[in-house]
Amino acid sequence: MKTVNKPEQEELALKYHSYYKGKIEIGLKVPIQSYDDFAIWYTPGVAKPSLEIAKNRERVFDYTNKGNFVVIVSDGTRVLGLGDIGAEAALPVMEGKAILFKYLGGVDAFPLCLATKDAEEIINTVKLVAPTFGGVNLEDIESPKCYYILERLRNELDVPVWHDDQQGTALVILAGLINALKVVGKKLSEVTVSLIGAGAANINVARYTSIAGAKYGNMVMVDSKGILNPTREDVKGDKTKWEMCEKTNKEGRSGGIKEAMRDTDVCIALSTPGPGVIKKEWVAGMADDAIVFACANPVPEIWPKDAEEGGARIVATGRSDFKNQTNNSLGFPAVFRGALDVHATTITDDMCIEAANAIARYAEEKGISEDYIIPSMADTDMYVYEAVAVGRTAMAQGVAERSMTESELEEKVRTKIYKKTKTFL
Repeated sequence: MKTVNKPEQEELALKYHSYYKGKIEIGLKVPIQSYDDFAIWYTPGVAKPSLEIAKNRERVFDYTNKGNFVVIVSDGTRVLGLGDIGAEAALPVMEGKAILFKYLGGVDAFPLCLATKDAEEIINTVKLVAPTFGGVNLEDIESPKCYYILERLRNELDVPVWHDDQQGTALVILAGLINALKVVGKKLSEVTVSLIGAGAANINVARYTSIAGAKYGNMVMVDSKGILNPTREDVKGDKTKWEMCEKTNKEGRSGGIKEAMRDTDVCIALSTPGPGVIKKEWVAGMADDAIVFACANPVPEIWPKDAEEGGARIVATGRSDFKNQTNNSLGFPAVFRGALDVHATTITDDMCIEAANAIARYAEEKGISEDYIIPSMADTDMYVYEAVAVGRTAMAQGVAERSMTESELEEKVRTKIYKKTKTFL
């Protein structure tokens, strides 16, 4: 498909979505050559695998597609840059997510958009449908209830549960940051970081960068009302934000975005679509060789050109039409691929950090620079590399129900990821 401008994209999006009536459908894995085959795939033959599963529930992975099924769950309360648009309006986005799961990771994903905003109803619904799926991807659920839902489901289900707006965004940004710091010659343990936006994504960015070596005290986080610090009594009712008030900002800064960014080495913005949320002169007030991640969609908080003119040495956004795109699609397809193939019972923080390291190493081996700190979606081998790293870590941590050698895991992963290429191309 040719490159087109935004008005043309919007017109074509409506035209093609209407023409195809959505983006996904159910396909068959097994051959059907005659009606006689239904005696094997359905009744009476299907009774035998059902009875085997009834005797040993683990056999469900041998006789069904559960081990490659992921459910994409959303209540439509925080969709892309669109906000609370409802379950039906979220469905095109979730179908798109399913395409990325399949095309990039060989994972069969199915959207489940729920007609409720109640956290307990969402949790109970996911638990009720869990027997069908090998993994759960929570998507576009508003903060702060997304933290509670993720925590509950991770504790109460024995399959991987993941919230892409938290874990996916954080690990991909961490991967880009690891390489950006190598390019400018700075250490993660020493840099100061301003975090513009205090939603689920940036809260987890703070967590993952801390696990990777950054110091919470060297981070300054800003929400819509200003810098988080222990004087912010207004956020005491939000447990997650209040923890950031207590852990970050050792200098005790107050004010807004300008004050948060002053003299920092890195700015990671996941806030309100711009431009103009971050001003060029505020970038100029950062440290030398500054790194700016302006990741709001569909428009970054500051245009890359303006950030560079302000003195940023490296700029990354979430958009494909600029260099250094930090896109969640670099993370979730491979993370689930690796987790599913070893039958992981959860997705741990260490699995996510290792996914970030794998992404960063892959780009570094190709040669990183100011204009290339992270791979693109076209780097198919990166997904293999990352998925193997995730599966290997799951086995090392004892959260994988199936054990195999690394070469066996790589063969399994590579077969499934490259099989989709033949299917789609």
